Amino acid sequence: MANLFSSFEPSTNFNLSLNWASSLIGLILIPPMFWFIPSRFNMLWNLIIFNLHKEFKILMGTKNSSGSTLIFISLFSFIMFNNFLGLFPYIFTSTSHMTLTLTLALPLWVSFMIFGWINNTIHMFAHLVPQGTPPVLMPFMVCIETISNIIRPGTLAVRLSANMIAGHLLMTLLGNTGASLSLIMINLLIIIQILLLILESAVSIIQSYVFAVLSTLYSSEVN
Repeated sequence: MANLFSSFEPSTNFNLSLNWASSLIGLILIPPMFWFIPSRFNMLWNLIIFNLHKEFKILMGTKNSSGSTLIFISLFSFIMFNNFLGLFPYIFTSTSHMTLTLTLALPLWVSFMIFGWINNTIHMFAHLVPQGTPPVLMPFMVCIETISNIIRPGTLAVRLSANMIAGHLLMTLLGNTGASLSLIMINLLIIIQILLLILESAVSIIQSYVFAVLSTLYSSEVN
C-alpha cells in the first residue's frame, strides 16, 4: 500500500519537498504566449477567460462583478494547470493534496464569512432559515444550515483532491498489472489507459471549473 500511494508523496529522496515546485511550472508556461500576439494559444485562452467572465458575472450579479471575476478566473487557471501537469509522468500532482486544496478553499470561505457577517448581518441571518420553513422546523433548519455552511471549505477541498487521487490511483493499479499480462491483454490495457487518460483530462477541467463556480456562488450569497 505504501508503494501504491508513493506517487502522492510530496517528499523526494533528499527529504525535501521539492515536488511542490511543480505548482510553479504553470507560471513558467504562461509567459511565452504573450510574445506572439495574437497567437492561437493566446486567442484560445482569451476566449476561455471571456466566457468565464460572462458566466461568473451572471452568477455574482452585475453590481458586484466589477473586477471580482478575475479572482475566480485566476483560481480556475491555477487549479487547471496543476491538474493537467499531474497527468504527465514523474510530475507531482499538487492538487491531490489537502494541503493545497484547503489552502485555496479556507481563506476564500473565511473572507466571504467575515465580509458577509460584518456588512450584511441581517441578510446572513436570513440565510439560516430558508423561505417558507414551518415555525416548528426553524431551530432544526438553523442547525442544518449552520453545519452545511461550516463544512463548505472542507467539501470544496475534499472534492478536488479525491477526484485527482481516484483517477491517478486507478491508472496506477491498472498499469502495475501490465508485467503479468499476455500480449493481447497488454494491447487492451493500453487502450483502456488511453481512454482513462482522456477521462482524467476532462476531470481536470471539470473539477477546476466546479471549484471556481462554487466559490463564485458562495461569494454571491454574502452580498
